[in-house]
Amino acid sequence: MTEIKTGTCHCGAVEFKVTLENGLQNLMRCNCSLCRRKGAIMAGVPLASLQVTRGADNLALYQWNTKVAKHYFCKTCGIYTHHARRSNPNEYGFNVACLDGVDPYALGEIAVGDGAAMSVVADNNTA
Repeated sequence: MTEIKTGTCHCGAVEFKVTLENGLQNLMRCNCSLCRRKGAIMAGVPLASLQVTRGADNLALYQWNTKVAKHYFCKTCGIYTHHARRSNPNEYGFNVACLDGVDPYALGEIAVGDGAAMSVVADNNTA
């Protein structure tokens, strides 16, 4: 069952919508050096299923290491909204806590992806 959800950063300057084919799936946290610090619960969708509907000019981009992943956050309030994944370039990961009507604390146990191991491999491949 397809569902469209909207999300915003904290200040509301950035708004996006995601088309979820089967609701929120594959929820995860990541233990890479960036995700470990931001602590977000993420889900993924195909690139065509996430659109920034307001405030694209207010998004800042952060990249490091291989510079393949693209992490976007609001320039005003600093909230991470979404990212283009290094692990799957055909998907965006997005911050589930930004979605209207979703309580991230009610989602139960969330799996942790081993982005730290992937970063070590990437570091070794770029040396």
